[in-house]
Amino acid sequence: MIDVTNEITAVDRAVRRRTLEAGEARTVTISRVFDTPVDDLWDACTDPERISRWFLPVSGDLRLGGRYAFEGNASGTIERCEPPHAIDATWEFGGQVSWVELRLTPEADGRARFALEHIAHPDDDMWAQYGPGAVGVGWDGGVLGLTLHLASGGEGPDRDAVAAWQASEEGRRFLTLSSERWGEASIAAGTDPDEARAAARRTTDAYTGQPAG
Repeated sequence: MIDVTNEITAVDRAVRRRTLEAGEARTVTISRVFDTPVDDLWDACTDPERISRWFLPVSGDLRLGGRYAFEGNASGTIERCEPPHAIDATWEFGGQVSWVELRLTPEADGRARFALEHIAHPDDDMWAQYGPGAVGVGWDGGVLGLTLHLASGGEGPDRDAVAAWQASEEGRRFLTLSSERWGEASIAAGTDPDEARAAARRTTDAYTGQPAG
């Protein structure tokens, strides 16, 4: 059984604006400290076989300048690779290009912090409708997968069981709480509270398959 409240509260979330050459972008950052050394965390995030156990099967050339592709999801180019601390890559999905920056840093007592920033130029209407949770909830799911992978000693998932859990009451609660926390992060970044909460509700509806209220 997954302690949903504990998994949600163990994660830090932030929403910011960032200026790029292409103009002003919005960013969502998700981070968590893991009870594993930075070298092991790096291996979990860069070894194709391990990535498939907690995220999605990945193919391609996973080195600087190489192209990668997650099965049924995004693809892109690795633009920076500095083991065991930093990876930057394009994130190409649905005809849109955004960027992800992964940072792994040592913490006290041999632990390590995972911090992933997703940087995009979202459509203003889409951002107003769904807010940061549109991508943030998905990254929460990825961090949960990494958490379970590390806690299990590196075991792979039973994908049928994962799908069943996501559709369960507990899984829907996880998605709901994640969406609410991204709404709170949006408020902290300066979004009108009523607008942020409304966007979070629409995101929850989208992820749980419930009709928008």
